Amino acid sequence: MRPIRRGDRGAAVREIRDILAALDLLVDGGRQDDEFEWETEHAVRAFQQSRGLSVDGRVGAETWRALDAARWRLGARTLYHAVPDPLAGEDVRALQERLLEMGYDVGRADSLYGARTARAVAQFQREVGLKADGSCGPQTMNALRRLGRKVVGGRPQWLREVDAFGQSGPDLVGKVIVIDPGHGGSDPGVVVPDGALRWTEADLAYDLATRLEGRLAAAGMRVHLTRGPAAAVAVSDLARAETANELGGDLLISLHVDGHHNPEADGVATYHYGTGNGVTSTVGERLAGLVQREIVVRTGMRDCHIHAKTWELLRLTRMPAVRVDVGYLTSPVDRARLVDPRFRDRVVEAVVAAVQRMYFPVERDVPTGSIDVSELRAAVVPAGRPD
Repeated sequence: MRPIRRGDRGAAVREIRDILAALDLLVDGGRQDDEFEWETEHAVRAFQQSRGLSVDGRVGAETWRALDAARWRLGARTLYHAVPDPLAGEDVRALQERLLEMGYDVGRADSLYGARTARAVAQFQREVGLKADGSCGPQTMNALRRLGRKVVGGRPQWLREVDAFGQSGPDLVGKVIVIDPGHGGSDPGVVVPDGALRWTEADLAYDLATRLEGRLAAAGMRVHLTRGPAAAVAVSDLARAETANELGGDLLISLHVDGHHNPEADGVATYHYGTGNGVTSTVGERLAGLVQREIVVRTGMRDCHIHAKTWELLRLTRMPAVRVDVGYLTSPVDRARLVDPRFRDRVVEAVVAAVQRMYFPVERDVPTGSIDVSELRAAVVPAGRPD
């Protein structure tokens, strides 16, 4: 969808204003006009900030889905597993968070009432003597309100992630990684003309992805890319998350470069799943920290730190996922680096080192910048010798 922004009018703007007013983010939401003015933009920015979205004051597809989900409060409707389009909303996320606190396995709190959430609800219903139909209506809600949390010492979903990594061993051979080159097709991302040349985020992200693919494949990992070099249409983050889930990835790394109207903005930032109120993917946060530190040390880029976001690519993937924004294409300093293939190789080496460190036990971790990634090679089995 085309982003709705300041200056637009119409029924869609009226609906956006009504939702923002219901969330107490727009005090004059009762006005009858349908103009997207600065007050609405300010309210949209406040909503995006509170939900861990990109804060740009515009209502694109992801912000619209988040606004639509925000209409619902837990208990306002009966929740059930709908096929093929699952119910979505903040009421679903609140239910998932509640079940996680009680020790039930719903996976990630992704705001979608899928089969895993329905199974967790049915398990809860059996334990409290209700009909185990997997739907959450008034009786199930009353039972949930009566019971306290059962789990102490950490969130079970994140503990499961940590335990899975702890048991997988330090060897990269056979592990599955999904690499996501940002943008592509009809969506070039950030575009900057440079004399006779034209640099695009999509092309640089794909180049980084193929370099990373080669390095990780040489280390024995099974590597998948979410798009090719010349996709006919843009691929949504929702579709990329579904692809990663279907591939059964152990990790996902999404590669981007950034842009800003201020050419002095520069540096690298890495993002992981988190809501900003303490709910975060423990493994994703660790991966983000390792990637960020390795890139900063190996390239000398400005450290813009790691940040928690609820972007669909991070929220809907069933594996730890991070997004790396490797510099600002609009910055003369960063652009001079990004267009240099040797610099892109250093970025790739940093990511490979971070991936390897992810699989080291914490007590066996090594200093940042110390891994020689050229030595990470899968063992070759001689002909005739069983593997």
